[in-house]
Amino acid sequence: MTPIRAQGNSLGNVLISGGASGLGAATVDAVVRRGGTPLVIDKKPPLNPNIAYVSADLADTAAVSAAVTELAERVEDRIDGVFTAAGIDSCGTLESVPAKDWEQVVLVNLLGTAAVVRSALPYLKSSKGRIVTCASTLGIKAVGDATAYCASKFGVVGFTRALAAELAGEVGVTLLIPGGMHTPFFDGRTEQYKPPPDAKLNKPEDVAETVAFALSQPPGCEVRELVVCSSTESSWP
Repeated sequence: MTPIRAQGNSLGNVLISGGASGLGAATVDAVVRRGGTPLVIDKKPPLNPNIAYVSADLADTAAVSAAVTELAERVEDRIDGVFTAAGIDSCGTLESVPAKDWEQVVLVNLLGTAAVVRSALPYLKSSKGRIVTCASTLGIKAVGDATAYCASKFGVVGFTRALAAELAGEVGVTLLIPGGMHTPFFDGRTEQYKPPPDAKLNKPEDVAETVAFALSQPPGCEVRELVVCSSTESSWP
């Protein structure tokens, strides 16, 4: 399989975790529109069979490392950008959510983010590339029945801020803090944990444009943090 490559002002080769659906899939499309080559890590394949893809569980650090290496080899060992879009949730009180489910949220959302970035760093340092991590408005504002998700996303915020300090001058680092979006993220939940029918949520393709904007900044120009949400987002500020 040959990855699709569009022409124009290219973003280069962009590794996207969780690129098969939701914000990740929208970012895949945004990268292609800008002449880049998306490289997807996900449990499920992208809808477009021409997208370079490797299946991996983000909670499995070894599998993530192998997936990043395989995808890099497909594009001559050059990765110009990383976007860590993958994320899961397990709603409920701390007492009601099974421990393994609770821990899986932290494993995927926080440790999976770190695993992707860690594996991609040698390539990014070589290309003077960029990283965009994906937190949440619930990474800066806590709510009940979301201890696992808030813990993981607060962790992503701290991880990214520390990473930006660590990689200053070597690799660009941006923290994306999105509000609610119209994605499958809310599928399968009880009504209690779904946005109400009249909720004003963002379109993932609009948020993906902000990811592309961050990835397209010239060397030395840093967009450190982006809060992107509907103007009536209830979790912001």
